Amino acid sequence: MKFMVIVKADANTEAGVMPSEQLLTEMGKFNESLVKAGALLAGEGLHPSSKGARIRYDGTQRTVIDGPFAETKELVAGFWLIQVKSKDEAIEWLKRAPFGDGAEVEIRQVFSPEDFGPALTPELKANEERLRAQAAAQQQQQ
Repeated sequence: MKFMVIVKADANTEAGVMPSEQLLTEMGKFNESLVKAGALLAGEGLHPSSKGARIRYDGTQRTVIDGPFAETKELVAGFWLIQVKSKDEAIEWLKRAPFGDGAEVEIRQVFSPEDFGPALTPELKANEERLRAQAAAQQQQQ
């Protein structure tokens, strides 16, 4: 099972305050343990929302809204993509993450092809697999 772990933003991440050397060291150790367990698929921190944009869709109209965005508690500061056997295992992993007071993460399961049932026809599934393989090949070329 794949899970996205969403690291919630706070006033510091939105202000562009970089983590301390100590936190980076602790996070590196945590990430290394995920890698050694074969659980880590990806993980990154994100720039503050002031450097981002949103696109609002209304029929055929597209409206671009530049950051920063209000409601810091609703924003994302980073993420992990992990593969583990269950939500309980994901929770146990994240209980060990080196976050301090007030930090919050959200754990959400990633859909697998089987979750879509008959709506994901064999043709659509084959196309999705082809696109994933193509994207992986392009990443290896870079």
